[in-house]
Amino acid sequence: MKDKIFIAATNNKNKLREISEILKKIGYTTFSMKDVGIDCHPEETGNSFLENALIKAKAIRKMTDLPIISDDSGISVDYLGGMPGVHTSRYSGENSTDDSNILKLLNALEGVEKPKRTARFISAVVVLMPDGQIITSMGRCEGYIGFEKRGNNGFGYDPIFYLSRNISFAELEDYVKNSISHRARALRKICFKLKKIDRMELLGYDI
Repeated sequence: MKDKIFIAATNNKNKLREISEILKKIGYTTFSMKDVGIDCHPEETGNSFLENALIKAKAIRKMTDLPIISDDSGISVDYLGGMPGVHTSRYSGENSTDDSNILKLLNALEGVEKPKRTARFISAVVVLMPDGQIITSMGRCEGYIGFEKRGNNGFGYDPIFYLSRNISFAELEDYVKNSISHRARALRKICFKLKKIDRMELLGYDI
């Protein structure tokens, strides 16, 4: 891709940092909507993470001709039938905070034993190119919901999402999380597809 610039469909500084750190490894620079003067808050009405990521990307497309990268992600708990799912960020209401969401989830699992607390983080990433081409990928990270918050890194549900070795996402160093997280896995697939496009352009193929 000739213009190695992305506008990320987010103003969440934590998401932006994770996306930027991974994409810069293949030579891409990522800007937030705020960086380029875009103020947009599309209603996420999709029934899946992928639908919501695409809704956000298409909303931003109306305001810029630059390539757009959009992520929608969340946590799915088996005992709760996949909830919070697409409602992850507002699980405890319209004015949700990380702490209020965590508290609601822990309360919903009160008395549930560890083997039944299995969960996964899921990420859907959409790239919308200036010519209308759409590139998508999905990433997952399996774990379980712990009984208490642990760790000071990360954001969202990270302090109660535990890996099999009994360590929470919030206890991981950034470089470790960025190698195993749901978003990292989805972004690596995107990077692979982008590098393939770059090679095709270098060879003179019209894509």
